[in-house]
Amino acid sequence: MHPYSPPPQRTTLCPARAQPPCPPPGLVLSLTLPGDPRSASVGRHAVTAALPAHWLRSHAWPVTHVVTELIAVNAALTPGRDLYLSLRRRDGTLRLVLRDQHPRHPDPDTLALCEVRRRRALWLLAAVVDDWGGDWGLRAAQAPDAGVTSWVVLPQ
Repeated sequence: MHPYSPPPQRTTLCPARAQPPCPPPGLVLSLTLPGDPRSASVGRHAVTAALPAHWLRSHAWPVTHVVTELIAVNAALTPGRDLYLSLRRRDGTLRLVLRDQHPRHPDPDTLALCEVRRRRALWLLAAVVDDWGGDWGLRAAQAPDAGVTSWVVLPQ
């Protein structure tokens, strides 16, 4: 160091009173994904990245399984059509909603058969949700829209 240069400055952290960390107020994540089974990986990575930032790392296992199953099954049932995924933290729960663009079945028997097939395909999702004390279901989109909305609610 040159004899006429000023002494090096040291930076210190502000000695302000340490505050306990608190989680962000809410979690809202929405994605539009192509109707392709490979989209399950994209959805899984998105929620895996979002959960720790909202102090929900403990929910990574059920949420990633649920998202993977929802996307993979719905993409297989409506290939090539966009899927809309939403993850929200509200009222002490995590709510996942996936809406597909499955064509409307005018025949009631075909509609019932399609719903049975969809529910059977989501057996793993049902097991995970049940194990975590949650709830899930399906509902048809309201006319004139086509599609099916699949939803999952997990307690925090």
